[in-house]
Amino acid sequence: MTQPKDSLNGVIAASISYVIWGVVVAYWKLIGEVPAWEILTHRVLWCLAFLAPIVLALGRGPAIWRALASRRSFFALTVSAILIAANWGIFIWAVQEGRIVETALGYYINPLLAIALGVVMMGERLSRWRIAAFVLAGAGVAVQAVALGGLPWVSIVLASSFALYGYVRKVVAVGPLDGLFVETLLVAPFAAAYVWSLAGAGTLAFGQGSTMQTLLLIGAGPVTAIPLWLFSVGARGVRLSTLGFLQYIAPTISLAMAVFLYHEPFGPVRALSFALIWAALAVVSLEALRRPAPVRPAEY
Repeated sequence: MTQPKDSLNGVIAASISYVIWGVVVAYWKLIGEVPAWEILTHRVLWCLAFLAPIVLALGRGPAIWRALASRRSFFALTVSAILIAANWGIFIWAVQEGRIVETALGYYINPLLAIALGVVMMGERLSRWRIAAFVLAGAGVAVQAVALGGLPWVSIVLASSFALYGYVRKVVAVGPLDGLFVETLLVAPFAAAYVWSLAGAGTLAFGQGSTMQTLLLIGAGPVTAIPLWLFSVGARGVRLSTLGFLQYIAPTISLAMAVFLYHEPFGPVRALSFALIWAALAVVSLEALRRPAPVRPAEY
């Protein structure tokens, strides 16, 4: 159910979360000397360490235990944990490889894939407006494929994994922080095993570089958890349609940083691709203004 109006605090909290998700590319660039998959393991382990005292202080233990004890919730959160871990890893790798523009494209098309999932998995009707949006988006992806000389797989994988993640989290009744804690808890043993293997091989970067590098790896936990907490606070104070608009803040910031700060190529063909995607999003947004409907915002 949409809310009658947006609270200022809710808009501010949600906006800050999306701004953080937009500028986080700079964070991963700062530790670009560390392999992406090791960064992913630290993101998981330190996020779990950061969240553990918080969920205990908030008395979320019983709710988390219920989620783990329920076969349905456990299976759903296992699937969502795999999806979000894969998404995080590919995103970090893409940033390090100078492919931030492709990540931005992925998060622009994510809402459209979420709509497609609603049609396929939940029987939602596809209006003429949305059909037009999909035609435009498809043209945009095709143009991007021409620009890259192949399918923009980074964009497609990021968008599809987040769309599937959003669907799974939508059908399981677990709160954002509880769900993130369980997801990181489920992935943590594999992350710890990977770190142990790196240490045994003498290739572990953690603690071997500068103090700043070590602190940044530890900070990957709060960098993951804090914007999600802000998002959960904001989501309670604003309408879902408003969140649908705010979610475009993150890829817009990432795209601007990619082009103007990191000087990734953005020629006329790529510009045309993004113009088609933006036109598709404009169509969906106009429909939302005419007939407000729940929007599943991206969770970075």
